[in-house]
Amino acid sequence: MSKHLTTLQDRLAAWADGIREQAATMASGPEQDALLKKIAQADQATELYNWINSPELQPPK
Repeated sequence: MSKHLTTLQDRLAAWADGIREQAATMASGPEQDALLKKIAQADQATELYNWINSPELQPPK
């Protein structure tokens, strides 16, 4: 098991930023659409991670 110096949230954001830059240089088409879908998935994963780790989240009673 490896230890990361950055959080999952930071790694997802950095990866999504790189993909956004790559998608911005591409012409519209299926390849760009696939990259945009990956960005949306990374954004959803970040939102889920934030929700799971929020202090307001309470265990079921």
